[in-house]
Amino acid sequence: MSTTPSTETTTVDATLETRGIEPVPEAERTGHPMQLFWVWFAANISILGLPLGVTLVAVQGMTVWQAAIVAVLGSVGSFAVVGVVSIAGRRGGAPGLTLSRAVFGVRGNAGPTAVSLLSRLGWETVNTTTAAFALLSLCAIVFGTDAAAKSSPVLTILCITVFVVLTVIVSGLGHAVLLTVQKWSTWIFGALNIVVGVSLVSTVDWQAVAAAEPAAAGVVVAGIGVIAAGTGIGWANASADMSRYQAPGVRAGQLVLSAAAGAGIPLVLLISLGGLLAAGDPSLGDAGDPVAAIRAILPGWMAVPYLIAAFGGLLLSNHLSVYSAGLTLLTLGVRTKRVYAVVVDVAVTFAGAIYFMLIADGFYGPFIAFISLLAVPITAWVGVFLVDMARRRHYDGRALMDLRSSSRYWYSGGFEPRALTAWLVAIAGGYLFTTAGAGDDVWFRGPFAGTWAGENGLGWVITFVAAGGIYALLGGAKKTEVTR
Repeated sequence: MSTTPSTETTTVDATLETRGIEPVPEAERTGHPMQLFWVWFAANISILGLPLGVTLVAVQGMTVWQAAIVAVLGSVGSFAVVGVVSIAGRRGGAPGLTLSRAVFGVRGNAGPTAVSLLSRLGWETVNTTTAAFALLSLCAIVFGTDAAAKSSPVLTILCITVFVVLTVIVSGLGHAVLLTVQKWSTWIFGALNIVVGVSLVSTVDWQAVAAAEPAAAGVVVAGIGVIAAGTGIGWANASADMSRYQAPGVRAGQLVLSAAAGAGIPLVLLISLGGLLAAGDPSLGDAGDPVAAIRAILPGWMAVPYLIAAFGGLLLSNHLSVYSAGLTLLTLGVRTKRVYAVVVDVAVTFAGAIYFMLIADGFYGPFIAFISLLAVPITAWVGVFLVDMARRRHYDGRALMDLRSSSRYWYSGGFEPRALTAWLVAIAGGYLFTTAGAGDDVWFRGPFAGTWAGENGLGWVITFVAAGGIYALLGGAKKTEVTR
């Protein structure tokens, strides 16, 4: 029987994970939900939560209290979905996009996998760029160098390199090392974030906070979509990558809670804090370098711990993203070992960071547009995958790795037409209501973006409902376990 193009062995030791995308043997699935709690917590204590809160208040016009409600519903709710999808990893013992072969077919799965890889690469570019900005600012304080990226191209490339190397060390070593680093780093950088957060709270203009007028209900609904798309939705198809090592006896509710609470706690705090800052200084919403803009609010003595916390939080997020991206690259059929797939991934994000720092004129406009565009196909995948999960309790490990026509998941020419039809139609429907970008920097605007649903950011909801509903109506959820 043929397998995916991977030359990896199937063992895991204490320092280097040599397994690729093949299912984890049941005897090696000894993980517990608390491990995932730390993984999701660490991945979401980065500074990127602050600009999301700034966007809600300074750009969308919400009050701080509305922004806090949006943060809870958007981040906790979307990561609850991440937890639900991770149940599939516990059942099948394989990465999420590998399990997706059972739903879309061994060839049809290439579309969702490519979208997932693009999402991971985009987020990693955002992480790398923001972290390099933080390191540039730190160098300016310690060594007196120029903090402007375009004025110091050599130093900028060096800062990007430092972040990339630190990412590869952990992500390349793999699962066991990742779990340990994420857990203990959470305490270190979490404590730094608390210190910085307390200092930032002291700068808040509480009169401006109290005087703010609440935004319309539709704006709040739209904000929930922005936060969901910018937090949990982007992680949903990577959630099984870590849960595949969970013990078979772990309860589904524990997996959901570990993701929702692990990510929700830091995100709600950071997004709410970003909203507080923006209430007194709306200009933060227009900052080209949010790291420097927020640092400028702090007293001089707090700048160093702030920048270290920012850098560390982004690094923890990137560890998990690059690890998943490596597995996604293997699922696409790249013939290499997992650790080399990680190196290929960071090489792409290295180039992306150079572009945004040394060539492009803006950063957060493309960031918001990127979130909006990729949220649609990823949400469509989630809709189909969750409906499939409702009826599927078993994944055939051998069939997942068999790319020939003899595979149980070959279906029709390697494609599962019901799943692919539902996915593609839902994507088309979602984009009809989607606007990517803001203000004068709009990349894409669907023909129905001006309707109530479009203006309130509900394109992703329409996508989710359409994908799951069409797949169920076509009978995919009832026929996925038919043997050949």
